[in-house]
Amino acid sequence: MVTIDTEHLSDRLPRETLLDAVMGPERFLKPSQLLRDGRAPEIALVARDGRDVVGTVRLWEVDAGGRPALLLGPLAVSPDHQGAGIGSRLMRSALNRAAALGHGAVILVGDAPYYARFGFSAEFTANLAMPAKVDPARFLAVELRAGALAGATGAVTADMDMVRGIIAPVTNDAWRVAA
Repeated sequence: MVTIDTEHLSDRLPRETLLDAVMGPERFLKPSQLLRDGRAPEIALVARDGRDVVGTVRLWEVDAGGRPALLLGPLAVSPDHQGAGIGSRLMRSALNRAAALGHGAVILVGDAPYYARFGFSAEFTANLAMPAKVDPARFLAVELRAGALAGATGAVTADMDMVRGIIAPVTNDAWRVAA
């Protein structure tokens, strides 16, 4: 039985082995990687089949043209477990966790037909730019909170001072945009 769990430090090697098998070394050359290098993810989940890591998804805090957001990726499922809905379960879990933590939007670079089922659209990224050129049809976002990307224009960056200055905790269960 496959379960979704928070990633643990002991999952690092199995996760990296999985990503190498699914995406190869060229994954380190992708524009999204420029925003992940040297940083810890805000949300990191794995899919486990027993004790084996068979899927992974991670989300990273970014500034999306002046608005706080999460950058999703990579999402990967081991080849021998693909087609069983594990990727969809990881996506739903990641988006639910992001919303529960008070995040308003998630962006990614990926296959539009796949991610559309989760509400992702290029409409929200029309005025944004990744640190390197990407296909605009694959540059997608979903708002977890209506208007979270309203007015977002410019570069997506890893400017954490800006991101942390906008989101402020109200209680353990709710978040708000700081005035």
